[in-house]
Amino acid sequence: MSKQQQHPSDTSSIILPPRLVRNTQSANPDDDLECSLHYLPKPLLREFSHVFNNEHVRFGSNDGNLQLLAIPTNQRAREDLVAVGDHIEVEKDRLLNVFLTFGKCICEQLRSQGYWADYIDPCSGLPMISLNCNKVYSEVDGMECLLNYKAYNAGFCKILTHPKWGSAVYPATIFAYAPVEVAKSLMALFPSAS
Repeated sequence: MSKQQQHPSDTSSIILPPRLVRNTQSANPDDDLECSLHYLPKPLLREFSHVFNNEHVRFGSNDGNLQLLAIPTNQRAREDLVAVGDHIEVEKDRLLNVFLTFGKCICEQLRSQGYWADYIDPCSGLPMISLNCNKVYSEVDGMECLLNYKAYNAGFCKILTHPKWGSAVYPATIFAYAPVEVAKSLMALFPSAS
């Protein structure tokens, strides 16, 4: 497949732009996530290779329509996550659990169709499914690359700033090696949040 077919635009990796979706896996109707779908751009290909050790190549090798895809998610936090305190840790735990439920659902659906998928544990930066992977993925760097969101340094920590929510944001990413149409259909199963 030519580069032109893989990436319709030389300036963007976006297949589906960010939209707020209802997390149908959650009992709480307020557990929405902002999701988008992207071709994996060149700046992230090397990072992906280091993090996942090319685990994806064992899946669906006979399908010529397979693409490396990223599904970045962002959740609006109830608190500014730059702050510290027990209430901030409780909020981070809530956001983590919402993402883990969502990421697991997406990956299980893709894997049940024979495609590779994995999601990053936002706490450790390590893959949740692929074994023997010990390179950390930077969610902040990923969001900068995929969505052009801005970040700033606060000591030794990079802080993501969402264009609408500021630093009250919780980023986390799902990766897949699947046909674009399969991923788009899966994303369409999640209704838009109001």
